[in-house]
Amino acid sequence: MKYFEMSSSTFYAAIKPKNNKYSQIEIRITELFHEHKGRYGVRRITAQLRNEGIFINHKTVHRLMQKLHLKSVQRRVKYRSYKGTVGKVAPNILQRNFYAEKENQKWTTDVTQINIGENKLYLSPILDMYNGEIISYNISSRPDFAQVMDMLDKAFEKIPDGTRLILHSDQGWQYQQRKYQERLQQKGIIQSMSRKGNCLDNSVMENWFGIMKSELLYPNKYTDIEVFKKDLIDYIDYYNNRRIKLKLKGLSPVDYRTKSFKSVS
Repeated sequence: MKYFEMSSSTFYAAIKPKNNKYSQIEIRITELFHEHKGRYGVRRITAQLRNEGIFINHKTVHRLMQKLHLKSVQRRVKYRSYKGTVGKVAPNILQRNFYAEKENQKWTTDVTQINIGENKLYLSPILDMYNGEIISYNISSRPDFAQVMDMLDKAFEKIPDGTRLILHSDQGWQYQQRKYQERLQQKGIIQSMSRKGNCLDNSVMENWFGIMKSELLYPNKYTDIEVFKKDLIDYIDYYNNRRIKLKLKGLSPVDYRTKSFKSVS
């Protein structure tokens, strides 16, 4: 439907008989599905419709999406950075308590490998557990120590010294390094590490990697690493600023943070 500048599913939804009481809702559901590139399933589309003043239950949305043949993308999973004890291992202070009352109270980090044809990229982000926002990140062709330190420097520009926030990771070799640990101490940050081989201790970061890969990497079947890198940068911006989260009252991470700040002020 290039001539009409709309997807075929939107076109067919638009020309359905007018005695269908859900015809306009079907059009909006289809628009939302394609606007978010298939990343929104039943729950998020229901929440977004409610944000727009369209109150319809999730069972009806599910039925309409099935009728329109709209199915959200699925997830898969990870690169492991654990190489044994190569430095100092920090205690598991977090103990799977992922709840944060405010921003910059609990952060988490990890590195994931992304395969594009014969090439590999490594993404190292920091995520705020308060709202799921990606605070900083580094994309590199090698999972080296410089990547992690660059990610830290970018994140530390956003907070003052001495916040006493907790930064959690697995026992990856990068996080056991003396220079990494000294950098945290200088900033006044408490280091926490998962137990050896226990991915559930850092499930918040693991979950974000799964979402990103299922919504960006797997559906698009990339062959050009530079194209993927650009799209990954765009995706992180989209995730922070536009992608709504149900547990954030149907707001994006940035909207939730800014509105929470206004309500406290």
